Amino acid sequence: MKQPTQFLIALFFLLLMPMSGCQQLLVGPVATEMGELRAGKYRLDPDHTTVLFKVSHLGISTYVGRFNQMTASLNFDPGNMAVSTLEGRVETASVDVNNSNLEKTLQGNEWFACEQFPQAQFVSALVTPLSENQFRFAGNLTLRGETKPISLIGTFHGGASNRLTGYYTLGFSAVGTIKRSEFGMDKYSGLVGDEVTLEIYAEFQKQ
Repeated sequence: MKQPTQFLIALFFLLLMPMSGCQQLLVGPVATEMGELRAGKYRLDPDHTTVLFKVSHLGISTYVGRFNQMTASLNFDPGNMAVSTLEGRVETASVDVNNSNLEKTLQGNEWFACEQFPQAQFVSALVTPLSENQFRFAGNLTLRGETKPISLIGTFHGGASNRLTGYYTLGFSAVGTIKRSEFGMDKYSGLVGDEVTLEIYAEFQKQ
């Protein structure tokens, strides 16, 4: 019985070796320290980005949706994050909840009012450090024609040269909360929570 087991273990590691070598060929050394990351102007890679929203449903579960079309720019200076800026937009009509009928409802006037307000926009105003690679991006969110201050807690996960795309790439995530009622979306307040959590998982490419 030992020989088949040893063979399977050896085969497993043999399969891992070319995968590891392939990764090294496609991605340069990964830097995780802020001081090692490259300063510059970055643009969002939408193919490797997810924007989620989460809200309490009936007080017993969390309902999750996403937006599928977005753009963003990051002016990044790891040595002086106070001068860094972040700006992002989502196309509200790209809302995706895995239910076409509900998506049409959310695109309507009682919710995102996509025809009148096709984009939601965040613009940072102040960046303050929380830890080595985590920062508070305080700024303004404009949604349905209303502009309100919000904060996103952003984390930089590292950077590397992606030889597939030719871009030096930063890994980034952010989380924040808003009250939907402050943006004119107060329908079903007894059934759907007012507080909405925003989560962003993204890659930015150096231009």
